[in-house]
Amino acid sequence: MITLTTANYEEQVLKSDKPVLVEFWAEWCGPCRMVAPVLEQIEAEHGLTVGKLNIDDHPEVMARYGVMGVPTILLFENGEPVKQIVGAKPKRMLVSELGLA
Repeated sequence: MITLTTANYEEQVLKSDKPVLVEFWAEWCGPCRMVAPVLEQIEAEHGLTVGKLNIDDHPEVMARYGVMGVPTILLFENGEPVKQIVGAKPKRMLVSELGLA
Protein backbone atom coordinates (compact mmCIF):
# COMPACT_ATOMS: atom_id res chain seq x y z
CA MET A 1 0.00 0.00 0.00
CA ILE A 2 1.41 3.37 -0.96
CA THR A 3 1.07 6.63 0.93
CA LEU A 4 -0.26 9.29 -1.39
CA THR A 5 0.50 12.99 -1.05
CA THR A 6 -0.20 16.09 -3.08
CA ALA A 7 3.37 15.79 -4.41
CA ASN A 8 3.19 12.18 -5.65
CA TYR A 9 -0.53 11.89 -6.48
CA GLU A 10 -0.27 12.69 -10.17
CA GLU A 11 2.62 10.28 -10.76
CA GLN A 12 1.23 7.42 -8.62
CA VAL A 13 -2.45 7.65 -9.61
CA LEU A 14 -3.15 9.82 -12.63
CA LYS A 15 -0.19 8.64 -14.72
CA SER A 16 -0.37 4.98 -13.66
CA ASP A 17 -0.82 2.48 -16.48
CA LYS A 18 -2.55 0.11 -14.02
CA PRO A 19 -5.80 0.57 -12.09
CA VAL A 20 -5.26 2.28 -8.73
CA LEU A 21 -7.57 2.10 -5.74
CA VAL A 22 -7.38 5.26 -3.60
CA GLU A 23 -8.69 5.42 -0.06
CA PHE A 24 -9.39 8.91 1.26
CA TRP A 25 -9.02 8.57 5.03
CA ALA A 26 -8.24 10.41 8.28
CA GLU A 27 -6.50 9.49 11.55
CA TRP A 28 -9.65 10.23 13.57
CA CYS A 29 -11.87 8.02 11.37
CA GLY A 30 -12.83 4.72 13.06
CA PRO A 31 -14.36 3.16 9.92
CA CYS A 32 -11.13 3.98 8.05
CA ARG A 33 -9.18 1.83 10.51
CA MET A 34 -11.68 -0.98 9.91
CA VAL A 35 -11.38 -0.90 6.12
CA ALA A 36 -7.55 -0.59 5.94
CA PRO A 37 -6.80 -4.33 6.50
CA VAL A 38 -9.53 -5.24 4.01
CA LEU A 39 -7.90 -3.04 1.37
CA GLU A 40 -4.54 -4.67 2.10
CA GLN A 41 -6.13 -8.08 1.48
CA ILE A 42 -7.72 -6.87 -1.76
CA GLU A 43 -4.36 -5.48 -2.89
CA ALA A 44 -2.62 -8.80 -2.21
CA GLU A 45 -5.32 -11.02 -3.69
CA HIS A 46 -6.14 -9.01 -6.81
CA GLY A 47 -2.79 -7.42 -7.65
CA LEU A 48 -4.34 -3.99 -7.47
CA THR A 49 -2.30 -0.94 -6.48
CA VAL A 50 -3.83 0.61 -3.37
CA GLY A 51 -2.95 4.06 -2.09
CA LYS A 52 -4.04 5.95 0.99
CA LEU A 53 -4.47 9.73 1.02
CA ASN A 54 -4.87 11.49 4.38
CA ILE A 55 -7.54 14.16 3.82
CA ASP A 56 -6.35 16.29 6.74
CA ASP A 57 -2.87 16.56 5.22
CA HIS A 58 -3.98 16.89 1.58
CA PRO A 59 -7.43 18.54 1.44
CA GLU A 60 -6.89 19.93 -2.06
CA VAL A 61 -6.88 16.41 -3.57
CA MET A 62 -10.00 15.53 -1.60
CA ALA A 63 -11.75 18.67 -2.87
CA ARG A 64 -10.79 17.91 -6.48
CA TYR A 65 -12.99 14.81 -6.40
CA GLY A 66 -15.80 16.17 -4.24
CA VAL A 67 -15.07 13.76 -1.41
CA MET A 68 -17.41 14.70 1.44
CA GLY A 69 -16.84 11.89 3.94
CA VAL A 70 -14.34 9.23 4.87
CA PRO A 71 -13.60 6.57 4.09
CA THR A 72 -14.22 7.18 0.41
CA ILE A 73 -12.65 4.75 -2.03
CA LEU A 74 -12.14 5.68 -5.68
CA LEU A 75 -11.00 3.29 -8.38
CA PHE A 76 -8.96 5.02 -11.07
CA GLU A 77 -8.34 3.66 -14.55
CA ASN A 78 -6.23 5.64 -17.02
CA GLY A 79 -6.16 8.55 -14.58
CA GLU A 80 -9.94 8.81 -14.31
CA PRO A 81 -12.18 7.79 -11.41
CA VAL A 82 -14.46 5.00 -12.62
CA LYS A 83 -16.01 3.78 -9.34
CA GLN A 84 -16.68 5.34 -5.96
CA ILE A 85 -17.54 3.65 -2.68
CA VAL A 86 -18.38 5.66 0.43
CA GLY A 87 -18.15 4.14 3.88
CA ALA A 88 -16.63 1.00 5.36
CA LYS A 89 -18.03 -2.20 3.89
CA PRO A 90 -17.24 -5.89 4.29
CA LYS A 91 -14.62 -7.33 1.96
CA ARG A 92 -17.09 -9.28 -0.17
CA MET A 93 -19.14 -6.13 -0.80
CA LEU A 94 -16.06 -4.08 -1.71
CA VAL A 95 -14.81 -6.79 -4.10
CA SER A 96 -18.25 -7.03 -5.69
CA GLU A 97 -18.77 -3.27 -6.02
CA LEU A 98 -15.30 -2.86 -7.52
CA GLY A 99 -16.04 -5.56 -10.07
CA LEU A 100 -13.19 -7.80 -8.88
CA ALA A 101 -15.29 -10.86 -8.06
